[in-house]
Amino acid sequence: MTSTIDPSTIGQPAKGAKTSQRRHVRTLTGYTPETDATGKEKWPVGDEKAWKEGIPSLTKEVPSITKSVVNHVHTSLARQAYNLDNLGAYQASALSVRDNLLVNWNETQLHYSRKTPKRAYYLSLEFLMGRTLDNALLNLGLKDKYQEGIDKLGFNLEDLLDQERDAGLGNGGLGRLAACYLDSSASQELPVWGYGLRYKYGIFQQLIAPDGSQLEAPDPWLEHDNPWELPRTDVSYQIRFYGHAERLDGGKAIWSGGQEVLAMAYDTMIPGYETKNTNNLRLWESKPKRGFDLQSFNAGDYERAVEASNSAEAITSVLYPNDHTTFGKELRLKQQYFWTAASLADIVRRFKNTGKTFAEFAENVAIQLNDTHPTLAIPELMRILVDEEEIPWNEAWQITTNTFFFTNHTVLPEALEKWPVPLLENLLPRHLQIIYDINMVFLQAVERQFPGDKERLARMSIIEEGFPKQVRMANLACIGSRKVNGVAELHSELVRQTIMKDFVDLYGVSKFSNVTNGITPRRWLDQCNPGLSSLISETLKLPKAAFLKDLTKLEGLLEHVDNPTFQKRWAAVKQSNKERLAHYVETTLGFKVNTHAMFDVQIKRLHEYKRQTLNIFGVIHRYLTLKDMTPEERKKVNPKVVFFAGKAAPGYYIAKLTIRLIVNVARIINQDPDTKDLLSLYFLPDYSVSLAEVLIPASDISQHISTAGTEASGTSNMKFCLNGGLLVGTVDGANIEIAEEVGESNVFFFGHLTPAVEDLRYQHVYHPVPVEQKCPPLARVLNEVSAGRFGDGGVYEPLLNTIRQNDYYLLTEDFDSYIQALKLVDEAYQDRTEWIKKSVKTTAKMGKFSSDRAIQDYAQEYWNIESTKVE
Repeated sequence: MTSTIDPSTIGQPAKGAKTSQRRHVRTLTGYTPETDATGKEKWPVGDEKAWKEGIPSLTKEVPSITKSVVNHVHTSLARQAYNLDNLGAYQASALSVRDNLLVNWNETQLHYSRKTPKRAYYLSLEFLMGRTLDNALLNLGLKDKYQEGIDKLGFNLEDLLDQERDAGLGNGGLGRLAACYLDSSASQELPVWGYGLRYKYGIFQQLIAPDGSQLEAPDPWLEHDNPWELPRTDVSYQIRFYGHAERLDGGKAIWSGGQEVLAMAYDTMIPGYETKNTNNLRLWESKPKRGFDLQSFNAGDYERAVEASNSAEAITSVLYPNDHTTFGKELRLKQQYFWTAASLADIVRRFKNTGKTFAEFAENVAIQLNDTHPTLAIPELMRILVDEEEIPWNEAWQITTNTFFFTNHTVLPEALEKWPVPLLENLLPRHLQIIYDINMVFLQAVERQFPGDKERLARMSIIEEGFPKQVRMANLACIGSRKVNGVAELHSELVRQTIMKDFVDLYGVSKFSNVTNGITPRRWLDQCNPGLSSLISETLKLPKAAFLKDLTKLEGLLEHVDNPTFQKRWAAVKQSNKERLAHYVETTLGFKVNTHAMFDVQIKRLHEYKRQTLNIFGVIHRYLTLKDMTPEERKKVNPKVVFFAGKAAPGYYIAKLTIRLIVNVARIINQDPDTKDLLSLYFLPDYSVSLAEVLIPASDISQHISTAGTEASGTSNMKFCLNGGLLVGTVDGANIEIAEEVGESNVFFFGHLTPAVEDLRYQHVYHPVPVEQKCPPLARVLNEVSAGRFGDGGVYEPLLNTIRQNDYYLLTEDFDSYIQALKLVDEAYQDRTEWIKKSVKTTAKMGKFSSDRAIQDYAQEYWNIESTKVE
């Protein structure tokens, strides 16, 4: 006899099974010691003394640092001094630093397990972390010691820092905000974990073709082992897709069949600044449940043999797969469910280890949804509670709505996520059932409050009628969350007045509030601009930790604003940063940059609402104006260097055309002997956090010029201002609050205000006026592009027609005002002393925009969690 298996039963629920429990490969992390009858802790295994003597401590002194690095060279890399290059030295140094992080990380997790505080979990599809080595050394307070130790071993720390490639886990402000919040959570000693996906190839590596267009290549950020992550082979969950859901009584169901893949955890340590507290970012990688079909392989069907493996691994291959195809749409939805399901399984498992009942779940767990991407977590928690834990529907819904919090990041209707019902029905049949049940109960409550208002019911429904029907994720996120917040005062007000107005009428205004975004001063001042950080420390006679943990202390700089010696030192730091950027451009692009010109920077992902088009048309206008001048007139002109950087989504044709135009305009104006000393333009490819750390400290001005009412907040505006760069912008997002803090005289505002935007768009549609009549300077720019002054004009017609025919983002209305603002910038820059004063005042008043303040807002007003210090 032998054991047998019927292949047709694989993936089916066991007969008589009431629920479909998710399998978890149990992890040993997070358990506290058992105690005996007297309350004394019992050692779990082996000889206690032998264990405790072997537990590592922090490596703080130079001899032990060099010993640790050399040890990793020999035992982790299997290399020696004879064959060690900069990359190997970086990897050994990083592993040595990681050892220190792990000492603190282990203490922190044991501390949380013992104290069992309420925890918050930050779910974000992006975490734009940047490089880790420099940040880890600064937060550990060991940079000087490691610098000395690495120098003794014959290497230079700065060279090793350059070996690290940015983690390919994000694209723009959404991901960088999440990274800042993780840094601040650890620094503020708050029990917060992040959950995301481990993208094998990032979003993409941006290359520029000979014709100036963007090319996308896989981002090889994992080409060499990532020393900062800890593979958790003991933490994995089975995630189901497809199959069928059979309803049972009481709102329950059994979901079975379909495809199952494994979610495996990778942990990244997040060290706090000037504290032992070290939190965690847990990233999930998709793996096949059974990676290789041996029967197909033996039958000669090699493609089918790896089909399941490829299908599973595709889920975490790329951030934001192009969703212009049906396959791409399904892959995006798969990503979102895979990530939220694995994260919730992990959160629920950790909660159950505390021994508490689910009635206490929302008192112990808060989950922040960073935009609509993780919204499937709401029906997934309902599925776990109702189907697996057998909690009655109403009780489960109360737990769910007290657990989740939702951050909205956009008021653009086209950016609010919707998923076709047939896609959800096929991929996640049980979740669609739950969404319909949530919707029915919700709409009945709306009808009771607003009887007979069918239009309101249609607007507020989670399901949008049409062909096909669509699931509105923002509506689901709002209905399933305890509180909803915007990310700047104006944005939060617009959320209340526009996309969520009906929900405000239903729930009341108290559910909808604001947390203005913030940035971490550790990375965005001390790490990226050490010269400025040191000058501030010397001037204020404070250790760096004082203002890096309390950014409002920068206000002390106002007392020194009129000091000529201080002004010279401030200007010298800026000049040094400009020379660093110029060196970067020369070594990567091969161009020499005039470091005595004004540096004007716009770095953002490419999107029509962010109006990189307005900037490049402004550059062309400046070029044409210079060409019209006499040589004598040109002598009075303020020299200017303009920098662009940012990626366009692979399927976003107009954004990619904008990049192509920028590159080709640069080719013409940078070679024009009449103007090249007065105006030059550079597009820096493959924008990243590390590139931002070079660009931001070097800027004299930065541009944040979205159409009023379209930018939720922005955080790059805060980074530039913290580094003494002045702001050119519209009255939009956090620009408004920055101006309130630093004073409008230190900001260059232009453009129409938010209340006028809708009426102007109405006029465009029903009473159009030709560009030539409305804005002759812009018309001239458009015509020069069409005429082929910057290469084949026909290529750009689709881009130019967005302005000539519809101009949804109001370039024709704002162009004259924009050019006038840039003239004011030129005039102000001529008075160097006054300009330096503006720069100092701007930095001094940026205290409000620390992510430490923002994360405390969330902790106190939303999640109700408290700091818990690891001693």
